[in-house]
Amino acid sequence: MTDVEDRKPQSDEARMAFAPPAGVEVGDSESETTSEFALPKGLGVPQPPSPEPEGSAFSTPSGYSVEDASPAFTPATGIPRISLTKDLPWQDRMRTMLRMPVAERPAPERMPKAEEEGPAVPRVLDLTLRIGELLLAGGEGAEDVEAAMFAVCRSYGLDRCEPNVTFTLLSISYQPSLVDDPVSASRTVRRRGTDYTRLAAVYQLVDDLSDPESHISLEEAYGRLAEIRRNRHPYPTWVLTGASGLLAGAASVLVGGDVIVFIAAMLGAMLGDRLAWLCAGRGLPEFYQFTVAAMPPAAIGVALTLAHVDVKASAVITGGLFALLPGRALVAGVQDGLTGFYITAAARLLEVMYFFVGIVVGVLVVLYFGVNLGAGPDPDAALNISERPYWQIGASMLLSLTFAVLLQQERSTVLAVTLNGGVAWVVYGALHYVGELSPVASTAVAAGLVGLFGQLMARYRFASALPYTTAAIGPLLPGSATYFGLLSIAQNKVDAGLVSLATAASLAMAIAIGVNLGSEISRMFLRIGSPEKRRAAKRTRGF
Repeated sequence: MTDVEDRKPQSDEARMAFAPPAGVEVGDSESETTSEFALPKGLGVPQPPSPEPEGSAFSTPSGYSVEDASPAFTPATGIPRISLTKDLPWQDRMRTMLRMPVAERPAPERMPKAEEEGPAVPRVLDLTLRIGELLLAGGEGAEDVEAAMFAVCRSYGLDRCEPNVTFTLLSISYQPSLVDDPVSASRTVRRRGTDYTRLAAVYQLVDDLSDPESHISLEEAYGRLAEIRRNRHPYPTWVLTGASGLLAGAASVLVGGDVIVFIAAMLGAMLGDRLAWLCAGRGLPEFYQFTVAAMPPAAIGVALTLAHVDVKASAVITGGLFALLPGRALVAGVQDGLTGFYITAAARLLEVMYFFVGIVVGVLVVLYFGVNLGAGPDPDAALNISERPYWQIGASMLLSLTFAVLLQQERSTVLAVTLNGGVAWVVYGALHYVGELSPVASTAVAAGLVGLFGQLMARYRFASALPYTTAAIGPLLPGSATYFGLLSIAQNKVDAGLVSLATAASLAMAIAIGVNLGSEISRMFLRIGSPEKRRAAKRTRGF
């Protein structure tokens, strides 16, 4: 192509009015079109280093780290110092922080675990719920179950967690920070079983997890929990049946029975226990199991009266009632109410009421037929209980021992709870028979000592207090007052019967409140290694 051809003018399609004239150089960075709103050349505006997607008020700010985050705020009274050392039982340490608002709780120390990156939050919550399920199903109080769940979460670094326990439902919520979404999980308790050996094993697991010197991985904790679930009961069925009979026989001696009464009460309780097991195998609810179990001792007592055997037939029925009265559930229900868990307390007390009504129905059916057949034991016999201190002390210790076997306690705790039950009856006898104090006041004082000694033993062994207190209150249960109230109702003496049943209810409440008060006194004055006082839950006085 020649130079002349290069200088030929281009067509209008190839050349526009906005094209720069020939000889004008245009830089590569300048756009072909400009605007009056365009920034002048050389003027720089600071730009963000990298564009970020649009967030919301709930998104995590950039540069935020949960580990390096400071507390949300400092209260006006300051953040209280909480001792987290092994000088105190983990129950007291966790209960102290549970009664504090979330923002005031001290953050847990970062402890190295077996996992390098830490366990997954859902698995920690699942382990926590499984441990709480075993404790709640074993009869532990709601506050102690929450303390155990809180201890498990903190052992794996989950500080912002809120456990919640009701009668049949456990739930827990964990929020990593104020700007992160919470993670919640729940579990339903459908079956309950009394096994204090398993309860003690769960407490030992929680104690090991909360120990800052032990580093138990999540897999190891799951393995130990599976072993606890697989463990068989320490006592076979025939031992439990024999213990039920011996318990009824010992209770009959407490209310003035002799050898014949002892044997009759033992046979009646063993027969009732077998009938209750048969009903349980058929899938009948516990209400009917209690109803059926209460009939054989009442029937044997009525039969002895009809046969004109010179024995105290009322003691046979009273001994059979001792083996059925739900003292464990009653104490747990009152304890939940005193510690502020009113929904759980109401559910437990409603369960106790159903069991008690089942016992009433079973005994009243037999007594009704017995009264119509001419077998009418004298209700005034309740006032003629002979005082036999040595026999009654021995009977009370035997009753506590057999009660501990029925609760499936560890063999190492049976001796301690047996002595505790003997001391409880000595205190009750000294106050009631010698000091002529009212039965309700005497029972409350004796139950208070039971709770105090049980809490001391629990602190010494870093275990639950239930194995040391539940069986020891057996001699104090209101079996005789319950029986004579039912007998008066069967004889159409409703007013006298209701008074006697009200006395039985008062004795039961005195036992429950006394046990709880003894435990609280031990926590209040027997602080070990820490001058801090446990903060109680604030109440609103009804508004």
